[in-house]
Amino acid sequence: MPTPQHQVVKPEKLVATAIGMLEQELVVPNLFKKESVDAFKGAKDDTISVKVEGVLPFHEYAWRNDRSSGIVFDEYAERKIPVTFGGNFYSAVKLTDEQNDFDIDQWGKLLRPQVKAVARGLARKCVTTLTGAAYNVVVGNTQQNLRGALIEARRVLNKFQVPEGQRFMLVGSDFEAALLADEKLNLAQYVGDDTAESALRLASLGQKFGFTFVVDQTIGATDAYAFADTAFIMATAAPSVPQSVPYGATTSFEGLALRWVRDYDSEHMQDRSVVNCYAGVRDVKDVLVGWDEVEKTEIVSAGEHFVRGIKLTLDGASNYPAAASELAKITGISDASVWTPAGRKPETDPANA
Repeated sequence: MPTPQHQVVKPEKLVATAIGMLEQELVVPNLFKKESVDAFKGAKDDTISVKVEGVLPFHEYAWRNDRSSGIVFDEYAERKIPVTFGGNFYSAVKLTDEQNDFDIDQWGKLLRPQVKAVARGLARKCVTTLTGAAYNVVVGNTQQNLRGALIEARRVLNKFQVPEGQRFMLVGSDFEAALLADEKLNLAQYVGDDTAESALRLASLGQKFGFTFVVDQTIGATDAYAFADTAFIMATAAPSVPQSVPYGATTSFEGLALRWVRDYDSEHMQDRSVVNCYAGVRDVKDVLVGWDEVEKTEIVSAGEHFVRGIKLTLDGASNYPAAASELAKITGISDASVWTPAGRKPETDPANA
């Protein structure tokens, strides 16, 4: 009789499979700029920094001038976006000998729901960050003119100097229904596309006006958020596997990190399985460059502004920066010209009330 050939599944292989399942669970986190920072340990105040390129203005030296004045020298400074780790998301379960022998025939069945639980924790943290950001522009009452509102969202992001690369329009369930019912937008043709595989592609409604439309059930039903793929950062790190644990592994996949450890409690005759990861998320603020028409020179903002995303609502009033603010002076977006379904009007116009 031939000797049985045992196929031992290494923990590294199981964890890699689990990460793949985790990716299927994420919608909003997949719209964030993801950073895997396993080497962050020991950082001051549990914070790591993401470098952002510096901004410099241009100058013009008069042609054939008398050289009585010298050229202007500027100081170049890069910025750091601090991301603080404020969450240790985990799932922990115990499995008795009887359950291990008679109920669960492989650990993969237990690992899958554990990973899903961690995924929901990551998604909730990202949603809280996205919906709680200090948006400088809110485009309101969009249900009266959805096409016009989407065009306005594009105009504002362009004025805010947001690159036209990857832009998302994340919509709630009621906002999605309004979009699909609008024959002018013709987004309903994308629903049911059987080529989609990942959660992000399954949630996608197609593209329009430079936006990839994505639906999510965890944001406000009547809300939508237009933002660049670099508007938010999510950093994850897998905790180290303790030397005292005989069975464990860490791995990363597409910027996500995860640890799985398993040991045996001999006193109570049961296995213990823990899946967890560290995570930190935040929005990205920018220094902006504008043009001073009076001085005929380029100016750089003194403060940092969150302009990589804006909010839209089916109802409610619009809200734009005050005309006297630095942001309004640099970008030209202000409450002196607020979008309404009937056209742009001052925010103080009684028609906007």
